[in-house]
Amino acid sequence: MSKLRHALADYLALRRSLGYKLERDGRLLADFVSHLETAGADRITIGATLSWATQSSDADPSWWANRLSVVRVFARHLHAIDPVHEVPPAGLLPAGNRRATPYLYDNTDIVALMAAARSLRSTLRVATFETLVGLLAVTGVRIGEALRLDRSDVDLSEGMLQVRDTKFGKSREVPLHASTVEALAAYSRRRDQLCPRPVDLAFFVSTAGKRLLYCNVHVTWLRLVRRAGLEARSASCRPRPHDLRHSFAVRTLLGWYQDGVDVQARMSTLSTYLGHVRPAHTYWYLSAAPELLNLAAARLDTESGELI
Repeated sequence: MSKLRHALADYLALRRSLGYKLERDGRLLADFVSHLETAGADRITIGATLSWATQSSDADPSWWANRLSVVRVFARHLHAIDPVHEVPPAGLLPAGNRRATPYLYDNTDIVALMAAARSLRSTLRVATFETLVGLLAVTGVRIGEALRLDRSDVDLSEGMLQVRDTKFGKSREVPLHASTVEALAAYSRRRDQLCPRPVDLAFFVSTAGKRLLYCNVHVTWLRLVRRAGLEARSASCRPRPHDLRHSFAVRTLLGWYQDGVDVQARMSTLSTYLGHVRPAHTYWYLSAAPELLNLAAARLDTESGELI
């Protein structure tokens, strides 16, 4: 193990002990260290960091900036130990922190995705992806949370998901509708018939009996999107798995506004259900659909007694 790779292991161990997951950052930094090792470098330099961060010439500049920022934190840590390591200055690769525009799926889109899943070759893959799409659509859980579910996390008798160690280091319970419980139970039976000796105890498994990897799920997702006939609405609005979560939140908020519910009073409930740290994170969904903004504005006008 090279000196830099050993330093990376110590850095990741330290930050993870403080509660940071660093799953993606860990992969990026390992690739960065490999880049330095290939070049025969034993220290971080601004030039080497720029070279690595901008390797993908067709990538969005915001992705370059993100890659550089990951290295910058690591470089600051090493510089404090040994000043020979250079720290790239902030803003070296300026790029706005732009959110992707949510692709809001309607019921027809979700049905089309599930139908597309039934065209996959393996019977187990059909059952797995059809159920996975359905679960994401009706619960709003993150794709990573769904993939990390173990069998013991899915309590069909109580109709509850136990979502553990989430994005913000918290766990939560997600209640399930009876129809969702029925669909998950059917998948469990089918999965156990087709894969009686799994490698691990993941709820959703691959044809090899292993936990699904996001990179492989993403490839299959793109295939499902094409077969379902879903097209990008703009360069920043493409159908992603995470947008099923956005769609769930927007449908919930729309339903509350249309039913005359006190949305402000309910927002903390939705935040807890979605696993947000603060309701402010959930309020962002108001900007995801013009219809939501119009309903929110109308509610404010009604409460203030003003007419527009």
